[in-house]
Amino acid sequence: MRKLIIILIFNALFVTMYAQINIWEDSSINKRVELTPYLSKPHSNIPNMAIVICPGGSYFWHDMETEGHEVGQWLQNNGISAFVLNYRTAYFPAFITRFRLLFRGNRFPDPQDDLRQAIRYIKAHAEEYNIDIKNIGAMGFSAGGHLVMSAAEYFDVQDRPAFVAPIYPVVTMTESCTHKRSRRGLMGDSRTKNMILCDQLSLERHVPYDCPPVFLVHCDDDPIVDCRNSVLLDSALTAKQINHQYVKFKTGGHGFGVSEQKGSPESRQWKSMFLEWIDNVINIKG
Repeated sequence: MRKLIIILIFNALFVTMYAQINIWEDSSINKRVELTPYLSKPHSNIPNMAIVICPGGSYFWHDMETEGHEVGQWLQNNGISAFVLNYRTAYFPAFITRFRLLFRGNRFPDPQDDLRQAIRYIKAHAEEYNIDIKNIGAMGFSAGGHLVMSAAEYFDVQDRPAFVAPIYPVVTMTESCTHKRSRRGLMGDSRTKNMILCDQLSLERHVPYDCPPVFLVHCDDDPIVDCRNSVLLDSALTAKQINHQYVKFKTGGHGFGVSEQKGSPESRQWKSMFLEWIDNVINIKG
């Protein structure tokens, strides 16, 4: 609980430091969903690409520091433009009161709609941002990993990310390793026993044959999201012969993002491994 309060206070203070975009401002949807750009000139061997970053937080809140703005800065420093998405979540009142038993609140497909709109917004402003619309991917952490992988599976081709990187992701909503808090956050209190929806949102069950490339990371000792989530996804991607890399670490836990203090020396290797992977993927696609 103490960590959650710190995250909420940080969100209120930290994100105001950056120039933000309301992705729904020019639409008929009366919502404010913020996108924070970290634009960068690409390295000579990497085309102008962009990555939408989806922080984790069980679909109830966001870890906007370790899994959001620090990630944006890291990608920017490595020649990749990034956009941190503050997608809609259930938020803390829904976590403590369960008011969504009576009222809708924020729930599926709101986060997915926000990611889709973010990709559309970046494509519409690609010339301004000097971004190749064919190279817009998405990276998500924990519940954010579920979000970006759902985009890879369910979005129409024109809105689908060119590649996705789910990092210690929530994957299943039906198996014994389900992260129940994320399921409740995404689905809402009144729908957690809706088996049709649980099946739909169990991503290991719906990998399409034309799924974009996937970079997947998880640690065996993750105490929050059981690593079997990624084992299920890896098996599904392998069965469909999808271009992907599954990086499995023994140590590192959960929630380390791009921090140089959190996780373990082993798990922090994922960053250099991702940069090498994305360089190969973009060169192959290009």
